[in-house]
Amino acid sequence: FGVVNGIEIYSMKIDSKVTSRFAHNVITSRAVNRGNVHKEVVFDVELPKTAFITNFSMTIDGVTYPGIIKEKEAAKKQYEKAVSKGQTAGLVKASGRKTEKFTVSVNIKAGSKVTFELTYEELLKRQFGKYEMFIKVKPKQLVKDFEIAVNIFEPQGITELEAEGTFITNDLQNIIKKTFSEKKGHVSFKPALDQQRTCANCSQSVLDGDFTVRYDVKRPTPDSLQIVNGYFVHFFAPTNLPKLPKNVIFIIDISGSMSGREIQQTREALLKILDDIKEDDFFNFILFGSDVHTWKETLIKATPENLDEARKFVRSIDTEGMTNLYGGIMRGIDMLNDAHEGKLVPKRSASIIIMLTDGQPNVGISNTQDIQAHVKKAIEGKYTLYNLGFGYGVDYNFLEKMALENKGLARRIYPDSDAALQLQGFYDEVSNPMLTDVELNYPENEISDLTKNSFKHFYDGSEIVVAGRFIDNNQNYLAVDVRGEGANDALSYTTHQDAEQTAKAFQEQEYIFGEYIERLWAYLTLEQLLEKRIAATGEEKENLTAEALDLSLKYKFVTPLTSMVVTKPEDYDNQDGIADKPTEANYMNFDGDPHFIVPVPQKDDAICFNINENPGTVLNLISDPVTGITVNGELIGDKRANNDTKIQNTYFGKIGIANKYLHLQLIVTPEKITIKNGNEKTGFTWLDSVTVQQDGLTLTINREKNLVLSMGSGVSFVIVLHQVWKKHPLHQDFLGLYVLESDKLSEQTHGLLGQFFHGIDFTILELHPGSDPKKPDATMIVKNKELTVTRGWQKDYRTDPKHGVDIPCWFVHNNGAGLIDGVHTDYIVSSLF
Repeated sequence: FGVVNGIEIYSMKIDSKVTSRFAHNVITSRAVNRGNVHKEVVFDVELPKTAFITNFSMTIDGVTYPGIIKEKEAAKKQYEKAVSKGQTAGLVKASGRKTEKFTVSVNIKAGSKVTFELTYEELLKRQFGKYEMFIKVKPKQLVKDFEIAVNIFEPQGITELEAEGTFITNDLQNIIKKTFSEKKGHVSFKPALDQQRTCANCSQSVLDGDFTVRYDVKRPTPDSLQIVNGYFVHFFAPTNLPKLPKNVIFIIDISGSMSGREIQQTREALLKILDDIKEDDFFNFILFGSDVHTWKETLIKATPENLDEARKFVRSIDTEGMTNLYGGIMRGIDMLNDAHEGKLVPKRSASIIIMLTDGQPNVGISNTQDIQAHVKKAIEGKYTLYNLGFGYGVDYNFLEKMALENKGLARRIYPDSDAALQLQGFYDEVSNPMLTDVELNYPENEISDLTKNSFKHFYDGSEIVVAGRFIDNNQNYLAVDVRGEGANDALSYTTHQDAEQTAKAFQEQEYIFGEYIERLWAYLTLEQLLEKRIAATGEEKENLTAEALDLSLKYKFVTPLTSMVVTKPEDYDNQDGIADKPTEANYMNFDGDPHFIVPVPQKDDAICFNINENPGTVLNLISDPVTGITVNGELIGDKRANNDTKIQNTYFGKIGIANKYLHLQLIVTPEKITIKNGNEKTGFTWLDSVTVQQDGLTLTINREKNLVLSMGSGVSFVIVLHQVWKKHPLHQDFLGLYVLESDKLSEQTHGLLGQFFHGIDFTILELHPGSDPKKPDATMIVKNKELTVTRGWQKDYRTDPKHGVDIPCWFVHNNGAGLIDGVHTDYIVSSLF
């Protein structure tokens, strides 16, 4: 929760009610402006990605301003109108692996109070035998009245309940109160002011991290049926079943882009996975670079001897060539077909394909739509395909569509130090299949609008949830036929329930919120419609979109098709906020020598280019006449010219950011940071750790690392400091700049980087070997022009300022010629301001 000078957040409460796995969460934050002038207060919260926001309101001086759900385009128009006037706006943004960020800000008069209230709902998923609720905690200041309260009601009864926080010290451990008995569970965390301090007299808060609640329920029967007011929900999670043998093929990308840490982490993960493979299982490895290699010609039983041999093979995996993804995956399908036809593997077994790639197909069939069609036809619903996308250079949309079409799912593996654990964690989720071909059949003449009711696999520790509604609202009895194939025999039985039995189980009304089963049905239906929509095209996609939009508006869910607009009162500059369900995080940057990276989110890819100019040249990077924001950068060279190269290395040695409407100028060099506010001047060095807040500006300096600047319109800039060895004979310190929430700038934004803020698209054709065997060339169609581009990598230094992270991109030669408007010399300006 953001805070500015003079604004005190005196109360923050996170109140969660969970009824039959469905969580209804309300975050309430109260702030007061203790100053004698109006100030801006920011409500800033991270939510689980699986959640839908259902309400947001602000109460200012006793008057409540509610959020209104609108179809996305209508909301966008209202939002853009506010942004074009330079007003503050709120957005949900993709933020981390498990969370996305919701932000809204408002000006508060001196002495005034504001209450923010955000409601979101999610169905808790069961993994590894527990339901998990995840709450991000980061108040950013000490809060007099801080509380997390979680109340759980499970009609089946609760068997265990635990709560933990990544920030919980030994002193705070005793403050977590947990109790459960029969159907009710309660968790509370209410640290006093002094208990929140990082040290005895510190004003920093120790509350910074993840707070997680986990629980499970009693299972005297394999499933639980509940009927309330014409809707039902069916939870299916049988226990004590014998484990099914599984046949798993690992298809691993070994193309050149996987070199270095990625292939090392993949080897590390596969070695740990080999420790978990059971002796009844069959397995094999297929590697694809330019060619396809198999470890063994057929699936191999997981005997101790074979596992030892496999470990030797895994340790020897190395990278080579390009990306024949199609060849790799088809070899895997053929191998499974041969194993089943030749009765090499048990008839009662689960067959799984796990593919890992970090790039895009560029050998064999490289058109992703063709690959999808061929793979779907070859698998014919017999096997489950899981696609793991390593890093940010993959075409994630393609991987997701292909996995969903083949009864699996896609997962992004983040290129962090724990990537091997992420891979292993995913394998753990799917490593213990208990049933295949699970069908839950409901009487067709009684039920309508049923959610998904057939499942390829049921995994140990998970749960299948089906919901629907009765054609006759007054019907109060339901019988269900359950079928599945187990390790030894078929599972087959009928289960039934009536509304009276549910009502008896639900006598504890205090924990129940509204028509919760109806909302659970709507949530699950929406989630599945949006998932189906990913792989759909044409009329089918239009119908799914219309259905999902209708449900989103009816039940007030913020989904990718809707937004929630919050209109603030005219006394407070009539600022508008908008809550949006995001796609993957988006940013723009320039850095290094100086190279520019332009993300293209719809392709899950990027374009990059370099600018080669003389030291002393000042380049216009961003200029927005509507918000009045300009960013220019001055080039510096090496300490002395390197005679071996024709082009001298240059870097950004000075960055100037100006906002003409706020009369602000910021000058950043590798030595110091200067803020000019009208005639006033404030100076800092990179040895400072400080946050400065003035009207319309927040500046945070992270000592010797980076600074973060947020300005009027909501756009943020991160300037990274690159320090080299002081006695280096050639290089000197330089700067990089990253633009976050670039969509907060107007449509009229231009400049070397600014012109790309409102989207660009491209098509790649004719991939062929280039001068560097690891970097193929291709023809790019962009802005109706044909350019020759090269597949390569550029460094992104946001998370690792020292070494950077390699971002795969299509490199445009000759100072971005053909990609940028005009020529690069058009962007040379006379001075920093």
